[in-house]
Amino acid sequence: MGLSDPVVLFFLLGFTASLLKSELKLPASLYETLSILLLLAIGLKGGVELAKQASWSLLGQSVAVLAMGVVLPLLAFPLLRVFGFARADAASLVAHYGSVSVGTFAVAVAYLAAQGIVFEEYLPLFVVVLEVPAILVGIVLAKGIRRDTDWKALGHELFLGKSIVLLIGGLLIGWIAGPTGVKPLEPLFFTLFKPLLALFLLEMGLIAASQLGSLKRYGVPLVVFATLMPLVSSVAGAGLGVALGLSVGGVAMLATLAASASYIAVPAAMRMAVPEANPSLSLTASLGITFPFNIVIGIPLYLQLAQWLAATL
Repeated sequence: MGLSDPVVLFFLLGFTASLLKSELKLPASLYETLSILLLLAIGLKGGVELAKQASWSLLGQSVAVLAMGVVLPLLAFPLLRVFGFARADAASLVAHYGSVSVGTFAVAVAYLAAQGIVFEEYLPLFVVVLEVPAILVGIVLAKGIRRDTDWKALGHELFLGKSIVLLIGGLLIGWIAGPTGVKPLEPLFFTLFKPLLALFLLEMGLIAASQLGSLKRYGVPLVVFATLMPLVSSVAGAGLGVALGLSVGGVAMLATLAASASYIAVPAAMRMAVPEANPSLSLTASLGITFPFNIVIGIPLYLQLAQWLAATL
C-alpha cells in the first residue's frame, strides 16, 4: 500500500515495537472489540449492496468463487510435499491459504477508497463463501474421510465461529435493513472504518512480529511458499474476476482475497480436525510472512495486475 499510508505505518509501528521487545500491548478486550466492529462493518456494507443487486448471476459468481476456494489448496498441496513438509502440516497450510484474511480484505477496502477506485460492494459475500471450502479440503488431504472425525463439533466451529457469524449477521442485517435502515449506523461502522482498521493493524503488527521466531525452525521453504503462493493465487483470483466481468476494483479485490491467508477461522478449525499438524507453522506463514507481504507490497501489486488486465483484454 505504500509506506506513507498511515494504516501501513500503524502496522509497522506494532511490528517494530514487537521486534524491539517494547512493552507496547493493546488490551485483549480492545482487540476483540476492533475485530467485531470490522467484521460487522464489512458485512453491513456488503448486505446493503446485496439488497440492491441480489440476482441469479450473483449466485453463479458465488459458485465460481467457491470452486476457486477448492482448487487453490489442491494446487498448493503437492508443492508443499515437494518442499518436504509432512502431510498433516501441508494440509493445514493449504487450508489457511485457500481461505481468506478478513484483515487483508479490510486493508484493501481502505486502499481502493484512498485511490478513488470503486468495486462491487457485494464482494464481502465472497469473503463468507471462501471461509469454509478450503478447511474441508485441508481435512480430506490430511486424513481422508475418517469415522473418528467429530463432524458435528467441526461443523459448529466452521459455521458458528465468530468471524462467520459476524460476517453473515452483518450481511443479513444490511440486506434486511437496506441503505435507509443502516444510515444511523454509518458514523461508527463506515465513517470510522479506517481509524478502527489502523488500531487493529497496530495489534496485528505486534502479533506478526512475534511469529517470526519460528523461521529459525522452518527456514527458507516456508518463506518461499508464503511469498510465492499469494502471487500465484492472486493471478488466479484476477483471472476469475475478469471472467466474471468484475470492474477493475472488483478484479483487484478478488485477487487480494485469493492471495490472502486466514489466521482467525482456519487455525481453530484445523486444531480441532487435524491436531497432529503444527499450528505455529501455519501461523508463521500466514500471519508472520504473507500478511505483512500483502499489506506492504501485495495489494498495490494486485491493483496494478487488475489495471493491466483491463488495458490488455
